[in-house]
Amino acid sequence: MGPTLARLARNAAPEKRIIGVARFSEPSLREQLDSFGIETIAADLLDKEQVAALPKAKNVIFMAGRKFGSSGNQALTWAMNVHSPAIVAETFRESRIVAFMTGNIYPLVDVMHQGALETTTPGPRGEYAQSCLGRERLFEYFSGLYGTPGRLFRLNYAIDLRYGVLFDLASRVKAGVPIELSLMGHVNVIWQGDANAQALRSLLHCTSPTTPINISGPETLSVRWLVQEFAARLGVEPKLVGEEPATAWLTNSAEATRLFGYPTVPLATMLDWVADWVARDGLSFNKPTK
Repeated sequence: MGPTLARLARNAAPEKRIIGVARFSEPSLREQLDSFGIETIAADLLDKEQVAALPKAKNVIFMAGRKFGSSGNQALTWAMNVHSPAIVAETFRESRIVAFMTGNIYPLVDVMHQGALETTTPGPRGEYAQSCLGRERLFEYFSGLYGTPGRLFRLNYAIDLRYGVLFDLASRVKAGVPIELSLMGHVNVIWQGDANAQALRSLLHCTSPTTPINISGPETLSVRWLVQEFAARLGVEPKLVGEEPATAWLTNSAEATRLFGYPTVPLATMLDWVADWVARDGLSFNKPTK
């Protein structure tokens, strides 16, 4: 999401300095961002000296983290999701920090109750989710210590044509792979561009100390219904297995909707776009949401 957020910021504020910081293991990405007028700095966010050398920007969007493939190296997952945030939070204590988080820190909730609220007690399952709660706690700690204004941007699930819950479902529907409903029967989704826009706009809604805000589409979506919708668009028969459980990972994004309004890309449009993309064998990042 970082490169598209940087472009969005550049288009929204052509007079401002937009800086993208990453390792930039893909040189072509750095060249592309440079061509868009985004200043790029290669840095390892686990290195205190490299972070200290970065320009002290007034506004920081923290998007670093490790998710995909994290089961293979749990120690690195904890370092990226907990140690790096501590370094950045202390170094940029004079900035406003909107830090990307995840709804995976919540427990599974009753699908009839509209999702977890920002006040719901966390209940992370597994090391990835636990490390993400650790990331939150470190930003909370340093925000309280230094009075740093911020927002904990609890996102799930961002959708792009090349990855995400909808891409995963549509791809499986097209391939004739049965969808097991007992794994997760309901979800929330939001178009990646809307999530990025809300992240930038959250800079105007920072609190001191920092506080969480749930970011997703306002609808609670049935996976069964999504599969049926994709099957109709792709001209195939849906293959559904099992029954939906009474609980799911769902967040209540009413507060975000109050602040930012309904997302600009509605659900039906997302379904149309993703179905068309999958039907034409569009590019995939090959990063399943699992």
